[in-house]
Amino acid sequence: MVMSKAGGRLQNLRVDWRHQLPLAGGTLLLVLGLFCVWQTWLIADEGHSIAQVHAAQDRAVRALAGEIATERDQVMQVLAAADPAALMRDPVQGAAALRRQLPQVKRLELYSGDLGEVLHANYREFGYAKAAQLMAAQSAEGVPQAQSISYGNGDRRLTLVIPLGSPPRAWAWVELPFAPLQQRFDAIPPAGGRLDLRQGDDRDNVQLLSHGASSAEPEELGKPVAGSVFSVTAGLPDAFIVLPHSVLLSALLTLLGMGGGVFLLWLRVRLGRPSASEPEELKVPARIETHAARVDPITAPAPAPPARVRVDSTIFRAYDVRGVVGKTLDKDVAHALGQSIGALMGEKGLHEIVVGRDGRLSGPELAGALADGLRAAGIDVIDIGAVPTPVVYYAAYRYNTGCGVAVTGSHNPPDYNGFKIVVGGETLSEGAIQDLYQRIVSGALPGDGQGSLRQVDVAPDYIEKIVSDVLAERRLKVVVDCGNGIPGALAPQVLEGVGCEVIPLYCEVDGTFPNHHPDPSDPHNLEDLILAVRQTGADLGVAFDGDGDRLGVVTRGGEIIYPDRLLMLFARDVLSRQPGATIIYDVKCTSHLKGQILDAGGSPLMWRTGHSLIKAKMRETGAELAGEMSGHFFFKERWYGFDDGIYAAARLLEILAGDLQGRSPEEIFATLPKSVSTPELKVELAEGEHYRFMDKLRQQASFADAALITIDGVRADWPDGWGLVRASNTTPVLVLRFEADNAPALKRIQQVFRQQLLAVDAKLKLPF
Repeated sequence: MVMSKAGGRLQNLRVDWRHQLPLAGGTLLLVLGLFCVWQTWLIADEGHSIAQVHAAQDRAVRALAGEIATERDQVMQVLAAADPAALMRDPVQGAAALRRQLPQVKRLELYSGDLGEVLHANYREFGYAKAAQLMAAQSAEGVPQAQSISYGNGDRRLTLVIPLGSPPRAWAWVELPFAPLQQRFDAIPPAGGRLDLRQGDDRDNVQLLSHGASSAEPEELGKPVAGSVFSVTAGLPDAFIVLPHSVLLSALLTLLGMGGGVFLLWLRVRLGRPSASEPEELKVPARIETHAARVDPITAPAPAPPARVRVDSTIFRAYDVRGVVGKTLDKDVAHALGQSIGALMGEKGLHEIVVGRDGRLSGPELAGALADGLRAAGIDVIDIGAVPTPVVYYAAYRYNTGCGVAVTGSHNPPDYNGFKIVVGGETLSEGAIQDLYQRIVSGALPGDGQGSLRQVDVAPDYIEKIVSDVLAERRLKVVVDCGNGIPGALAPQVLEGVGCEVIPLYCEVDGTFPNHHPDPSDPHNLEDLILAVRQTGADLGVAFDGDGDRLGVVTRGGEIIYPDRLLMLFARDVLSRQPGATIIYDVKCTSHLKGQILDAGGSPLMWRTGHSLIKAKMRETGAELAGEMSGHFFFKERWYGFDDGIYAAARLLEILAGDLQGRSPEEIFATLPKSVSTPELKVELAEGEHYRFMDKLRQQASFADAALITIDGVRADWPDGWGLVRASNTTPVLVLRFEADNAPALKRIQQVFRQQLLAVDAKLKLPF
């Protein structure tokens, strides 16, 4: 009897596929039908959405043209009443008199009718963009077009050239605030798309303003703003349409899906009806009394809060998190850091992040623990495996996460590791890094999330992205030294892809770095590369640091081309296409760099050292290029604005191989000015002591007649050279560098610094 009942229960548990398959198929078809309904609506609305964006584009064009015309008319009313001959008897006083009648004008200058002063001006001081606009006015048909120039730090101005008299007996150069144009532009809703204000023609232009959806696809051609060289480009909404763009076809698929689903569900109901010969089910009593003891429900205890992880505050540095594995850094710290980052992302409404790691032996464990912490915080993780740090940044753009963490010790010894963190498109630094630490210390970390994990190989896409855009016009032979760091997995392929013959050196990834330390800023680490270039007869040698975001270069003759001189070459190239663009460099760079950028028609800006600090300044100023003496290069022009040593190497080879005069790399480098200088010199101190030393130095130091720059450490500039001392934000060392026109001047500057440094700490061991 018992066996019979058990068999009956088992029989009842069997799945009746005759009834379940129509249910599954019908449900699937209904879902597909609903999806097709959504697609039909998107396709039908696509034309309307595009028309709305174009209408917004037209409104922006009219608003800007109207604002420019109003500004021009106000100025011309005053200028038309003036006598050009009287003004030009004393142009300075004449301009001042006009300025008093035009309080809104930022600058007003007068030039003769033949513009002789402009033709013979020193353009480095006068301004290339200004000179070009004035000269173009002579051949302009009708009223010369309005333009804009930038003085850096967000100071952009609307510029007008206005003729005085007919034919012109003088010319007025007028600079007005750009803010009214920006206000007019920002006041136009982009209607779900994006509007970009550009200056220049469609082949060579610079973006001035943008607002709207970042994912919108920009059209190739913009609409010109009358009376100016500006244009407004529309970015069209990027609707998720996977079906062919046909309302008729999508509507037909909707009918098929919905109709098929309804039919299968009807069929399932019909098959489920009992026939007349089938016995009815036995009715079960509503309540069955048992002799089992009654158990009252109890409230489950709240889960205990997670144990707080003890972390060393010193690993939370100015622009990354970095420590010694097994001492200040382990998987528990990585897990807590993941939770902390996840909490920050949750507050910003961000839900997906890219995680990659370099080739260090501790990388897999730390990256895994970090990912677990992120998932515990409810964040979905895209694991891209062992890749250079720039590939993590690239993947954040590629998968539109805006967030990424590179688990890397960069150029530090093998027992170091750390984390470079991007959240919402911003590389975290300083206060944001300390905020992560405070979250961990407070224990306010989410831990009940269920984030997903998927593994993606993005390296082929990264390689293809570079080689499809960068091309070396002639085949150069290049030795590539990766120092056994993770760049060895990709850099040779990239440089071969752009058209070079690559000779690999230490490209096998080995986290112990058995051959030399992967830090190209130290000349000792370039000795093997110099020897390999000489032995192979290569045109050039390039070296990368441990995670691939820094670049070092040596010539066939064994000369090290320091990054500040490379930045001169990059600036010339970028400014040839983006005249007037801002170029940022750090406090360790040569004083010649400013002049080179000005000569090339750019706007130079010195800033603090640190990859995250530089990137933040680039976003603030709209800079097209930046670089650091350590070998970080940031290309916004044709790239994404993050530091990428591999991409920088490709751009360098494109410039050298594309030289119109066919010069060798050494001949091209010889055109870059250089002085007598030192590499980065380092003084090791106890952890934290280097910051305290700098505080004392700022209070005590006196550099007499030098011009002091204190945005990052102390830099003293004299007419014939300069010196710098600053606290490193990655290791507990003081970083020093000196440059002068000649050896005696260099020795004198070093002696001044020696006296000032030893006055703070007489026991300091100086490397000069």
